[in-house]
Amino acid sequence: MQAQRTAQARANPRRDGVRGGTARVHAVVDSPYDPLTLVAADGHLVGLYMVDQRHRPDDSSFGERVRSCDEPVLAETERQLGEFFAGERETFGLPLRPEGTAFQQRVWAALAEIPYGRTWTYGELAAHIGSPSASRAVGLANGKNPIGVILPCHRVVGADGSLTGYGGGLERKRALLRHEGALPSGAAGARGATGATEQQMLAF
Repeated sequence: MQAQRTAQARANPRRDGVRGGTARVHAVVDSPYDPLTLVAADGHLVGLYMVDQRHRPDDSSFGERVRSCDEPVLAETERQLGEFFAGERETFGLPLRPEGTAFQQRVWAALAEIPYGRTWTYGELAAHIGSPSASRAVGLANGKNPIGVILPCHRVVGADGSLTGYGGGLERKRALLRHEGALPSGAAGARGATGATEQQMLAF
């Protein structure tokens, strides 16, 4: 009986921190917007989560905690994020592998096409992926973006320019847009831009 249990254990090993059959590791790094959890699998970045983020998976799914310097993709992500927050980088060059449905993948890929310092409405994002009547579904997919900041869901705003929802919280969304000089102005949320930078948010 013991031999049988041992054989079964070998055939069905524990899969702690495993999704999609690939072991994950994670690191927690500092940022101007509170600590960020970076999750990697098979040399790809698969998650970037903020503290108290809506739709944040349970921490048990992140795998073993490591130092970012011990995992090349995490180290490079931390380096590029540091440059972004310092105002020295506008685009990212990282191997990304967000996990989601085919529709979510289309939405998340389109997020990467929104230029730094610009905002798109949910309707514009829906039209961009060829589904102009799917603004609501686009909004739901946007809210479940697993790689925040790098796939810039914070650049998507309401039809009138209002900030609407953001998984990381509206204050963080406002700060990120202000950092990029893309914060919609006006009491009613009219679309616009300001060159102001939230200096207190730029230092680690």
